[in-house]
Parts: sequence; C-alpha cells; structure tokens
Amino acid sequence: MPDNNKFLAPKGDYKNLIAFQKTECIYDITLFFVEHYLPHIGDRTVDQMKQAARSGKQNIAEGNETGTTSMEACIKLVNVAKASLKELQEDYEDYLRNHGNKMWNVNSQQCRNARAWCREHSKPTDYKRVCQERDDITLANVALVLIHQTDFLLRRLLEKHKQDFLENGGIKEQMSAARRQWRDEHGMGYLNGNNGINGNNRGGK
Repeated sequence: MPDNNKFLAPKGDYKNLIAFQKTECIYDITLFFVEHYLPHIGDRTVDQMKQAARSGKQNIAEGNETGTTSMEACIKLVNVAKASLKELQEDYEDYLRNHGNKMWNVNSQQCRNARAWCREHSKPTDYKRVCQERDDITLANVALVLIHQTDFLLRRLLEKHKQDFLENGGIKEQMSAARRQWRDEHGMGYLNGNNGINGNNRGGK
C-alpha cells in the first residue's frame, strides 16, 4: 500500500533514466552530423533536426519533473519526446535514401553489431569518439539504431506511468487519500463528533 503522506514524492533523477541518457547521445550525434554533413545556409533541415533531437531530450526531463504533480502532463510530454524522435528518424532516413539508399537492413551484420554496441553504451563521450571515427552513412545508421532503442525504452516508461496512475490515481486522488490518512492518524475524527463530543452532549447540566 502506498504511503499517502508522500503524495508529492519526486519521481527520481531523470538523468538516471537510460532513455534520457540515450537521448543525450542522439542529441550530440545530431549536432555533429548537421554541422559536418548538411549545408548551413538555406536548409531548414538543419534547424529541424537540432530541434527534434533537443525536444526528445528536454521533454523527458520536463515530463519527469511534471509527473510529481500531474501524471497526465508527464505522459503527454513523454509522447512529445517520442514524436520528436520519430521526426528525427524520418530526417535520417531521408538522408540515407538520398545518398544511395544506404540504410542498414535490420538483419545485416552491421545493424546487429550496432544494436549490441548501443545497448551497452549510453554515455555521450562514447559517441563523440564514434562521430570522429565514422563516416556520415555509418553515423546516420547508428543514430537510427539509437532512436529505435530509445523509442522502445520510452514505450516501457509510458507503461510504467500508466500502471502508476492505475495504482495510485492522479494528484487530487492522492491528496484526498493523504488527507484522510492524516486525519485518521492524528485523531481528527473527534472534530466530527465521533467520540460523543457534539453540540447536544456537553457532559454537564
């Protein structure tokens, strides 16, 4: 049974979420990618990719903090993060399609190796080295692997939030339950006449 006196308990440090750590890596890869492989003048894709990568990261952080008082807002923001990463995915796929259809097949050895490596590496410093050592095609494919893995993690996070809501309700329900629990623990029932103390029984003449 949850402790209703802790209805405003923080959700934990969002930076410990693997999904958030992955979005940091995606953001850093994307900044490097657009700065080195896309034109800087007259191409809206540059700004769009930067903003989509940033949105994927920032909305997880904001959703985690907002979840303390509003699970509805938290779920909405995680969905915004998912949508932003989907937009970014489309940009990387467009790039690969327009550069010789070089997106890795999901069953290729390259893709399997990248999935295994990305599962074990969630620090931006790991990917900074990859950015320096790999070409644009490899980097775009690695970014896609990371995006797919992060999408999976965000779906699991959404399921966790849904389960939390089903078990504990929203903030108003939690506040009401916490208030009732506090009144019971502090004997506030006396104020409601539960111990024979009321206007008709003053214990005297």
